[in-house]
Amino acid sequence: MQYDEIVQFHGHRCPGLAIGYRMAAAALDALSSLPSADEELLAIVENDACGVDALQCLTGCTFGKGNLIFRDYGKQVYTVYSRHSGRGVRVLFHGRGTPDEVRGDRQKREQWILTAPRDEILSVAEVTITEPERARIRKSVLCDGCGEPVMESRIRQQGAKKLCIPCAGETA
Repeated sequence: MQYDEIVQFHGHRCPGLAIGYRMAAAALDALSSLPSADEELLAIVENDACGVDALQCLTGCTFGKGNLIFRDYGKQVYTVYSRHSGRGVRVLFHGRGTPDEVRGDRQKREQWILTAPRDEILSVAEVTITEPERARIRKSVLCDGCGEPVMESRIRQQGAKKLCIPCAGETA
């Protein structure tokens, strides 16, 4: 997938999207992998910024397929794992080589990120992870509070009532 197609999916051009594009491409290159048609690849992202859209487009990992895991660490880090090979890589955007003259200009910074030598902006390291289980389809049950269907694994038992997280007074 070309970068302009990813911009169209995301909705705008920005340095964050360029970062995610370079990170995801580096992971696929390191794993010698094609995008995931189903759950062949698994991605663990450590932020919920613009670049995750690029990762989804390039790797085929999505929340809907259950092969995109979000860990809210606030880091520009993606771990991509191949179920076929059993190999994983951790890609870190460190940006240490970013020239001062592009730092204050979003367009120049985006363009620089897209063309910079990989080692000037990224670190790629092989990692070993415990392979998460594949996504499971779970039954829905009705919440006794609001009456809406909810995934059974998210039900909270309060006395005799089966409640969804909001009706149970919790936050997700």
